[in-house]
Amino acid sequence: MPELIAPAHWRTVEFISDLHLDPCEPATVQAWRDYLAHSTTDAIFLLGDIFEVWVGDDALLEVGSFEAECARTLGEASTKRPLFFMVGNRDFLAGDAFLQTTGMTGLADPTVLIWGERRIVLSHGDALCLDDVEYQKFRVLSRTAAWQQQLLSQPLAVRRAIGKSARSESEQRKQSGAPYADADPGMTAAWMQQARAQWLIHGHTHRPAEHALPNGGTRIVLSDWHLDAHTHRAEVLRVTPHNWQRLPL
Repeated sequence: MPELIAPAHWRTVEFISDLHLDPCEPATVQAWRDYLAHSTTDAIFLLGDIFEVWVGDDALLEVGSFEAECARTLGEASTKRPLFFMVGNRDFLAGDAFLQTTGMTGLADPTVLIWGERRIVLSHGDALCLDDVEYQKFRVLSRTAAWQQQLLSQPLAVRRAIGKSARSESEQRKQSGAPYADADPGMTAAWMQQARAQWLIHGHTHRPAEHALPNGGTRIVLSDWHLDAHTHRAEVLRVTPHNWQRLPL
């Protein structure tokens, strides 16, 4: 697994994922902007599904687009502290132009954060959910250069329409109460052994919790964000080499 060595001066870092930023969710977007503006941590890790959908980096060139506005917010935040970004299942098309525009550092999934004596596996989490067989087939296909090139060759308006359709399908599944797959124990154990890690931090499942692992380690699941008139759910995970703390917004 790729490794990231934490600088000696880091005292705390924070993790967020599954914000699903969308112009239709202005309260969530504003909470995210406020968080980036006021955080006092040494580095922020954005572990995927930061956006509800990312239709391609060329959306950054569209004047006044939601993507361009969000990139501006991230660019301002990255001048204050390092930002690290890992793609999720919704924003996997975010590429080099996005990283260059925002000043963030891209991370492979998974990546091992080495912080003193602590070794932490970082992941979006979708690769671990093996029981979601249909999605795993799509994940393999959608990560190929040929598939992405074919999709990105479509006009931006067409890709936005595809993204809107995907959001509708996701919402229908959510409303139906269909269960989401969780991290596979065998693959989780294999990752932890391979990385010689004590902690695994991931998102994707929308089930924030801590799970004891057979090797004595801990799997820490990040919160999704959803802030509107009916729901108020958003957490930041603040981590040191010794412990972690969930900070509700």
